[in-house]
Amino acid sequence: MNIVFGFWKNLKLPVFSLAPMADVTDVVFRQIIAKYSRHGEQGGGPDVFWTEFVSADGLNHPDAQERLAIDLRYKENERPIVAQLFSHEPQAMHDAVLLCKKMGFDGVDINMGCPERTIVKQGAGCGLIQEPEQAQAVIRAAQDAAGDMPVSVKTRIGFNTNEIDTWVPALLETGIPVLTVHMRTRKDMSKVPAKWDLMPRIVELRDQISPETLIFGNGDATDLIDAQNKVDETGCDGVMLGRAIFGNPWLFDSEKGEISIEEKLTVMLEHTKLYVELLGEHKNFNIMKKHYKAYCNGFVGAKELRNELMLQKTYEEIEKITKDFLSRLS
Repeated sequence: MNIVFGFWKNLKLPVFSLAPMADVTDVVFRQIIAKYSRHGEQGGGPDVFWTEFVSADGLNHPDAQERLAIDLRYKENERPIVAQLFSHEPQAMHDAVLLCKKMGFDGVDINMGCPERTIVKQGAGCGLIQEPEQAQAVIRAAQDAAGDMPVSVKTRIGFNTNEIDTWVPALLETGIPVLTVHMRTRKDMSKVPAKWDLMPRIVELRDQISPETLIFGNGDATDLIDAQNKVDETGCDGVMLGRAIFGNPWLFDSEKGEISIEEKLTVMLEHTKLYVELLGEHKNFNIMKKHYKAYCNGFVGAKELRNELMLQKTYEEIEKITKDFLSRLS
């Protein structure tokens, strides 16, 4: 099996990467993470960055392409950077991958795990778990367009039930360099703990079908120590961390000690200011407010500060309220 690995061959195992999350891991937050998280020999931030997931169909539509391309913005200090796309249609995926290649991405990842109803209704995201042959066609279309750029897949263990024994082989047969598996079904959502006990079976299937493919797990990893434990216990090649990054851009810094309230809130202001500078013309300011819920947590007065910040609409208002709060601490 001829697998295109690209940059993946240059990474030291295990790989700890940042999960792509809509309206969370935009270029702004990735810049903050790259600045404040250092991990191992592979530089600032996670070993690999993913963009937010973007509709391949939309990227092929003139009226939507410019708007969606904003979600594919990245900066050089985020490399290696992978564009994550979703679609049910092979041709749309093919053409979107050509665009990503032209934009200089190091790789493309196909989202076959998003559980959102609107995405599943399109037959995309984890909707493709129900159509293995269509999923293979989408992957192969992406590979055809990508050439020497690697194409990976992120998915789940099943739609309503554990479908590892049928679904994972279908993906591995396409010769992908990396398969990331969120260890829940679509039905599970986040209602149950991630089923990491199933990971050894996925690794076993990999060893049988495509031994060179890297297997990453996703779900409930709390920090780098927990991620390393999951690698040691299950035999996977890496872990993707998601929700643990909220309010904690230091997550990938293996040497970072305790973070003070002042440091946390100062970075929150930096995050907000950069959001306004880079995305203020394109995205709603309210997107930042999910970050305030995370930054303002775990200290005396956090709830009151958080509630006040949620009412504001500009950086200047956020700055004044935050600095007033910090002045009362000193």
